Amino acid sequence: MSIIKKNAPGSSELLMGNEAIARGALEAGVQFAAAYPGNPSSEIIGSLAQVAEELGIYVEWSVNEKVALEAAAAASFAGLRALSAMKQNGVNVASDFILNLNLSGVGSGGLVLVSADDPAAHSSTNEEDSRFIAKLGDLPLLEPANFQEAKDMTKWAFELSEAINSLVVIRSVSRISHARGNVILGELPPERKKAKYDTSKIFIPVAAHLRHLSLHLKLAKVREMYENSPFNWFVGPEKPELLLIASGSGW
Repeated sequence: MSIIKKNAPGSSELLMGNEAIARGALEAGVQFAAAYPGNPSSEIIGSLAQVAEELGIYVEWSVNEKVALEAAAAASFAGLRALSAMKQNGVNVASDFILNLNLSGVGSGGLVLVSADDPAAHSSTNEEDSRFIAKLGDLPLLEPANFQEAKDMTKWAFELSEAINSLVVIRSVSRISHARGNVILGELPPERKKAKYDTSKIFIPVAAHLRHLSLHLKLAKVREMYENSPFNWFVGPEKPELLLIASGSGW
């Protein structure tokens, strides 16, 4: 039995980072997932595919990363929570659509893009820091530092996406995606939504200059949500002489 479908809230399970991301998506109620294979991201969709039929979700390997994100966006437009996963090279392939989707916004279903980077190019032909696509597109980004955060941040990313009507990026790295650690499971949602396309909404980034301004206003809201998120924590004395701030695997 696949561990990621285990409905045992509070239990501790040994999960690969990519399995933790997949579990977080399941706990968020994801109903559509699409990706193009490439290490270190492949196990995210592979894990979801193993439980797709039983849990009633749609999972596909797309012909490329751009198509994967477009398909996931269509599911979001139809009100379903959707996820797209790729490695850092794939972000380049999908970048044309990303830089239109940031302006159009997403549907009533949250939309999450997982980019799994490969520092030191263990299974890649290049090195690339995909965090810059979030900066380029004025998109919120989450960067898990451990396996528990990989699950919890993925779940929270869907809530954030719906709260601000925007694509949310999760940046993993090979040391998170392909390592293993203990993860405390949460609940799996009992119900699934039905897709319904709202024809009253227009998902075309018309009046781009005005939508760009709206993006900046969204980021102001994101900043407030980040400052009050459960992912900020401090380790050290009560009154330190020196404070080091870190995020992601660099922690």
